[in-house]
Amino acid sequence: MTTHPIIHHPLALGVGPLQLTGFGIAMLLSFIIAQVVAQHLLRRRGHDPEPVADMIIAAVIGGLLGAKLYFVVVLHNYDALFTRGGFVFWGGLIGGAVAVMLVVRHKKLPQARIADVSGPALAAAYAVGRTGCWAVGDDYGRPWNGFLAVAFPDGAPPSTVRAMSRDFGVQFPAGLDPASVVGVHPTQLYEVALAIGMFLVLWRLRDHRHREGWLMGAYCVLAGAERFGVEFFRAKDDRLFGPLTWAQLIALAFVAGGAVLMRVRAGRSGLLPLHVEA
Repeated sequence: MTTHPIIHHPLALGVGPLQLTGFGIAMLLSFIIAQVVAQHLLRRRGHDPEPVADMIIAAVIGGLLGAKLYFVVVLHNYDALFTRGGFVFWGGLIGGAVAVMLVVRHKKLPQARIADVSGPALAAAYAVGRTGCWAVGDDYGRPWNGFLAVAFPDGAPPSTVRAMSRDFGVQFPAGLDPASVVGVHPTQLYEVALAIGMFLVLWRLRDHRHREGWLMGAYCVLAGAERFGVEFFRAKDDRLFGPLTWAQLIALAFVAGGAVLMRVRAGRSGLLPLHVEA
C-alpha cells in the first residue's frame, strides 16, 4: 500500500500592505511567552519582575544576531547574510544568553537568580518558536514514507529531490525526477512536542530547594538531550564524526555543562525565597 505524505503549504497573513509569516508570528509570541513565564517566576519568589522586559529586548537582538551568524559563519552560508531566512537555534540561544547577561551585569542583578527563572522560560519559548519553522516549512527532517510524513512543496527550501540533494546531501535512487516532492519527518513538530514536555518538567521543578541556578542546569541537560536526539531525523549536511553533527556536538556540551551546574548548585544552603501565589 502506497503512503501519501501530508501536503503542507507556508502560513502567511496579509495585514494591509504587510505580510506576516508564520515564522515571524511564532517568534513574536515566543518572546512574549518567555517574558510572561520569567516574570511570573520572579514574582512568585518575591522578586521584582520589571527588569525582565529589558532582558527580553536584549534577547531579541542578541538571539537573532547569534542565530544568523551561526548560519552564515559556522555553516558557511555566506550568501544568506542579508536574507530573511537562515537562523539556527544554538546560535540564537548563545547570542541571546550573552546579550541578556550583559543587561544583568549592567543592572547588577544576581546572575544565578536570572538563570534559574530563564530555564522554564526558554523551554516555553522554544515550544512556541518551533511552530514557526513548521509554518514556513523550514528545518524539516530526512525523507520518510511513514503515515505522518509531510511534504513541503513550498518550503524553505522545498522538500524536492533537487533541493534536498543540493542543500543537505541526501542521496536518492538514480533516475528519480529532481522536481519530485518527497515526504519527510516533521521534525519541527517532534521538537514542539518535546519542548512542551521539557517545559512541563521544569515547571514541576520550579519550586526546588537547591541554590539559584540549579534549574538552568536542568534546562541545559534536557535541551541538549532533546536536540541531540532530534538531529538524527533532521535533513542536515554538517556532519562531523559519522552521523554526528555540529548541533549534536554543542548539545553534548550543553548536557555536560548542565549536569555540572546542577551538581555545583545542588544543596539546601541558600534556599530560594519563595512567595507562592494562590
